[in-house]
Amino acid sequence: MNVFLTPERKPFFGGTYFPPEKAFNRPSWKEVLAGVNKGYREKKAEILSQAENLTEHLFSANSFGIQSPESATGTLFSEESLSRIAENILTNADTDWGGFGKSPKFPQTFSIGFLLRHYHYTHHPDSLQQALLSLDKMCQGGIYDHLGGGFARYSTDARWLAPHFEKMLYDNALLIGVLSEAFQITGNPAYDQVIKQTLGFIEREMTSNEQGFYSALDADSEGVEGKFYTWQKVEIDELLGEQSTLFCAFYDISEAGNWEHTNILWLKESLGGQAQKQGLDPAFLEKILEESRNTLFTHRSKRIRPLLDDKILLGWNGLMNTAYSKAFAATGIEGYKEKAIQNMGFLEAKMRGVEGNWYHTYKNGKAGIPAFLDDYAYLIEAYIHLQEITGDGNYLKKAKALTEWVILHFVEEKTGFFFYTGKSQSDVILRKKEVYDGAIPSGNAVMVRNLLYLSVVFDQQNWTEHAHDLLLSMSKAIVNYPGSFGVWAMGVSTVTRGQSEIALVGQQASRFLGPLMQRFIPDKILQVAETNSTDFPLLTGKMLPEEKERVDFYLCKNYACSEPFTELTSLLANV
Repeated sequence: MNVFLTPERKPFFGGTYFPPEKAFNRPSWKEVLAGVNKGYREKKAEILSQAENLTEHLFSANSFGIQSPESATGTLFSEESLSRIAENILTNADTDWGGFGKSPKFPQTFSIGFLLRHYHYTHHPDSLQQALLSLDKMCQGGIYDHLGGGFARYSTDARWLAPHFEKMLYDNALLIGVLSEAFQITGNPAYDQVIKQTLGFIEREMTSNEQGFYSALDADSEGVEGKFYTWQKVEIDELLGEQSTLFCAFYDISEAGNWEHTNILWLKESLGGQAQKQGLDPAFLEKILEESRNTLFTHRSKRIRPLLDDKILLGWNGLMNTAYSKAFAATGIEGYKEKAIQNMGFLEAKMRGVEGNWYHTYKNGKAGIPAFLDDYAYLIEAYIHLQEITGDGNYLKKAKALTEWVILHFVEEKTGFFFYTGKSQSDVILRKKEVYDGAIPSGNAVMVRNLLYLSVVFDQQNWTEHAHDLLLSMSKAIVNYPGSFGVWAMGVSTVTRGQSEIALVGQQASRFLGPLMQRFIPDKILQVAETNSTDFPLLTGKMLPEEKERVDFYLCKNYACSEPFTELTSLLANV
C-alpha cells in the first residue's frame, strides 16, 4: 500500500502497513521515512540498482500464465476440459464446511458459479453439492450479518465463524449474484431470504441519495474490530428475556463467548435442521427468532457505527448493478429492476465524460481519475444484464459503444489482451495486464464474456475470434488452476456449450421477461421486439404477430431458429 519510487517512478521499497508508532514488530511510519531518506542519501547506487531489478521483474511478471493461442495444446473447448476444471476445483473443496482450501477462507464465488453451470449441463452431483454447501455455510456463518444482512470480506477460520468484519460492496455484489443463480436452480427459500436481507443492507447503508453505491464499511468501531457486530450473553438476556434461551441455543451464544470472549451470531447448521432435531415447527421457530433478531438489530443500531468509505467506484457499482439485475431475475421483485435502472442513470449522469470516456471514482459531487479496464468491463456487463431484464435494446447499443472504446484504448496489439490502464495514461511505469480472478473478476476475463455475448448480438465475428484467442492463451492456467481463473473457466464453458439465442416478439413481449428470467439458463442471449426491428440481427425478419396479445418465442443457435413457440412453457421445455 506504500511504495517509494525514484524520480523516474521506479519502485525500490514498499510495505503494506506501517503504524503511527512502532508496534507489532513493525517500524513506525516516521521511522520508515527517516530510514528511506538516510538510505537514499548514503546508498543511492544500491537503491537505483534495486529499482532496476524490481522494474525488470514487474515487466516479466506482467505476462505470467499467458501463451500464444497457437501454442495451446489439447482441446480447450471440450467437455473433457470442463470436467478437468470441475475436478481441479473440487480437489480443493472443503466437503465439511464448504468453500475451498483452509483458513483464511474467501467466498470464491467464481468457482461456485462455474460448478452451478457444470451441474446444469452435466447433472454432476458433486458440483451442485459443493456449490450449495459453500453457500449454505457462508449464509449460516459469522461471515454473514444475521441481524442486518450483508457479508464480511472473508473468514479467518475454516468454519466461517470469525470474519474480518469489513463489508465490501464488491463481495456483496458477487455473492448476491451467485445466490440468485442458486435460488433459480433450487428454489430454496433460505437463499431468497439472504438476497432480500443483503439488498436491504445495501439500500439502507451503502446507497447514496443520488443512487450510487458506496464502497465499504470499516471492520472497527471504537478502535475494536467487530465491536459493532458482537455480543455479550448478558446483553442478549436483558433484551430478549424469556426468548433468550432459545435464541442463544440456536446462535451459539454463551457466557464464555465463541470468539475472543465475546459472541458472533452464527448457525452451526441450518435452522430447519436444528428445528427438526428438537422437534420444533420450523415456521414457528423462524417467527420467534425473527422477532428476537429485530429486537437486537434495533438495539445495535444505537451503537457507534463503523466508518463508511463513501467514495463511489464505477466498476464496483457495475458489479452491484449486475447483482440487482440477477436478483430481479431470480425473485421477480420489481424494486430490484428499478434500483438497477436508477443506479445506471446516476452513473451515466455523474461518471461519464464528454468524449466517450468515463471516470473511475465519484465523491462529494465530483468525478475524477480516468476509468480503468475493470470499470469498463463491469459496466458493459451491467448494460448487458440490464437489457435482459428490461428488454430495452438501447442498453446493448451502449454496451457495444463501450466495447469499441475499450478495444481502441486498452488492447495490446501483439497479444489481444487488455491493459489495465488506457493508452493515454502516462503516469505509470508499465501498463499491466491483470488476468487473475481474485477478490474481483479479472477485467480481461469479463471482457471475454462480454465479447462472446455482443459478438452474437451484433454479428461481430472478429469479436468471437478475439475472445477465443484470449481463452486459448490462458488455457493451461484455466484448466490447471481454476480456483484463480474461475471467470475464465465460465468463458470456456460458454464457448464449448454454445449460447442459446432467445427472441421474444410481440406487442406484449416484455411481460414475459420476468417469468422467463426466473429460470436458470446460463449462456443465453435474450432480446425483445415489441415493434418490428432491424437494429439487431437476431430480431431482423421476425415480424410481429397480428394479434395484439400473441407473443412468439424463438429459440436459435447461430441465428438458425426453430419455428416460433406460442407458449413460454414450450420454449422453456426446449432450452
